[in-house]
Amino acid sequence: MAEKTSIEGRFEQGLFASRWLMAPMYLGLVVSLGMLTIVFVKELGYYAAKTFTMTADQAILAILTLIDLSLAANLLLIVLFSGYENFVSKLDLGNQRDRPSWMGKVDFSGLKLKLIASIVAISGIHLLKVFMEIGKGAAATDPDKLKWMVLIHLTFVLSGVLLAAMDWLTSRTTKH
Repeated sequence: MAEKTSIEGRFEQGLFASRWLMAPMYLGLVVSLGMLTIVFVKELGYYAAKTFTMTADQAILAILTLIDLSLAANLLLIVLFSGYENFVSKLDLGNQRDRPSWMGKVDFSGLKLKLIASIVAISGIHLLKVFMEIGKGAAATDPDKLKWMVLIHLTFVLSGVLLAAMDWLTSRTTKH
């Protein structure tokens, strides 16, 4: 019987150690954050050079593009930090003064809600960009494409509401 316990114990230790297989994935997210930063700087340079010749609508579209990239980067950071802390290991940063207040407090449920909220915001910005192009002549908007974009955005919104409702219901139950 002791042998079964020993084998079972080693098996469970191996399962627990397997969480470190996620570490390279989080490192990959750090690389993708760098990639996103390069794209942001490239877009910023492109739009900054055109500042004096762009119209107000073009400036708004440029700013929305930069906000979109920023939201994607924020999403990456949330997934990176929260995912690592929830699934791999706690970040031991000592007494970091500039540690974000949410770090270490976002559980898997909170991570899901932040993820869907970011997706809804990014989708909304894309939709707003398309709406601003309607009637501009050069960028004729395909009605079918617009319909699908609105339906997809509403699907994201509904998914977020349903996720929040499920989490709320789960938090109200006594059995977990």
